[in-house]
Amino acid sequence: MATVAPPRSRSSLLELPPIREVHAPRWFGRLPWWAGAGGVLVLLLAISAVLRTRQLSGQLWFNEAVAVGMASHALGALPGVLRAGGSSPLYYVLLHFWIDGFGSSAAATHTLSVLIGLASVPVAMWTGWTLGGRRAGFFAATLFAFSSFLTQYAEETQPYELMALLGLLATAGFLLGFAHRRRRFLWLFAIALALMLYTQAAAALFGFGALAALVLVWRLAEPGPDRRGIVRDGLICFGGASIVYLPWLPATIHQILHATSPWHYGPLLGATVPGTLMGGERVDATLLVAAIVGVMPLLAPGRRRTPEAVAIWSLIALPVAALVLARASTIIGPGWASRYFAAIVPALLLLGALTAARARIVGVAAIVLCIAFLVNPASFAPAHKSDMLDLAGEMDPQLRAGDLVVVAQPEQTPLAWYYLPAGLHWADTIGPVRDPSTIVWTNALTRLRAANPQTTLGSLVASLKPGQRLLYVRPLTEGEQNWAEPWTQLVRRRSAQWGQILDDDVANGTLTPLDWAPHNYRSACCVADSAVLYRKAS
Repeated sequence: MATVAPPRSRSSLLELPPIREVHAPRWFGRLPWWAGAGGVLVLLLAISAVLRTRQLSGQLWFNEAVAVGMASHALGALPGVLRAGGSSPLYYVLLHFWIDGFGSSAAATHTLSVLIGLASVPVAMWTGWTLGGRRAGFFAATLFAFSSFLTQYAEETQPYELMALLGLLATAGFLLGFAHRRRRFLWLFAIALALMLYTQAAAALFGFGALAALVLVWRLAEPGPDRRGIVRDGLICFGGASIVYLPWLPATIHQILHATSPWHYGPLLGATVPGTLMGGERVDATLLVAAIVGVMPLLAPGRRRTPEAVAIWSLIALPVAALVLARASTIIGPGWASRYFAAIVPALLLLGALTAARARIVGVAAIVLCIAFLVNPASFAPAHKSDMLDLAGEMDPQLRAGDLVVVAQPEQTPLAWYYLPAGLHWADTIGPVRDPSTIVWTNALTRLRAANPQTTLGSLVASLKPGQRLLYVRPLTEGEQNWAEPWTQLVRRRSAQWGQILDDDVANGTLTPLDWAPHNYRSACCVADSAVLYRKAS
């Protein structure tokens, strides 16, 4: 009589075929844990430092020049400057003191970002080790050391490295405090969340994602005191961070209501995320395979509510909810730029590390492939972010104190100010600029629309004495798709109008063209410029 095989249970359907385990070499296993971990950490820090300093003294682009200009103001003036410039204070306060100690050169200001980025590597190792064991710690440190996002912004004078480090600390505090219910770590989550809000308003995306993850943790908790404790702790953490943020909230509201957003795009989902966050589609696919292998056993009914599983579900829910909110917000206004997701990058990297650590040889292979895909920073960290340094190098010898610089793209004014000599007068297509070291975004689009080109430029040319010079710097606006937003569209039109008016002044003998730059054009990743130098003839 034939034997009928018993039906397989649901849990057995979730079991994967046996996957070969990979062990560390015996000599490594015999080392004290601190020696092995320390050696790996030093090696990863050294490699990461090499990758993230290849363009340390490279050119700035205008967002970086704006940051340097803002941070160069006195501490007492910073709140007003940041309020008008659409920024939050924490990073600029740090940069202010850094500039006082080390100067405002590109290498000096980039070094601050490099050091912040390097600090994330040991924090990632501690987080992964605490949550998933030694292998998870090594994998987390490796992914953070080679992260394309962190490598790119390590060489930018921008707050995104700080946002990523704070996002890592907040994610670690959340997972340990809520998923593992080690309540002594809740302070880490609350403080890091508050500091993120003071670094960039985009931290609200992380906050929303963390709130969604908290709801998931609450749903997976056993009914009773544990659920009530999660609600209580959540109210304390989120409420505390919100209270700490209250002093800066009016400035944020003002910025939302009045600031112009010139460089935000709303591409199709998937065009920039998560590829630009993780390093490209190859990295995404590699870590996805390891994640599936690592997560499958946790789907079994008896394991779905374990602290380890809850931590994984939280790492999935947090970035997904943040991305959904970001996408929904583009209905109101464009705001989809990958750099605004700096705070959720750590959650994605930790998810990759924890799941790869569970996937045995598949996870090891995934980490090795990720290293191969990310080891060349030239594929995602541009070498030439602007050509303003080249332009300034050619024009500097021909400019004298009192000459006028007119910048057709207002946000480029701080970049020109950074590279051109002191003692010049400044204007943009809105009108005379009192402080060229920063940009006032408050109602900028409205003010640019109201500035009549003929009247504004006419008064500027009339203010020059015969023999004085006018340097007109305009953006190279090739690629209309990058100039389709209301602000960029108007900048493009105004720069052409001002160029035509200057040509008319040459034709009628008011101005005499002397030179143009740059003579050797190098393509820039962000915004490139050209310039024409004129002399007032009459």
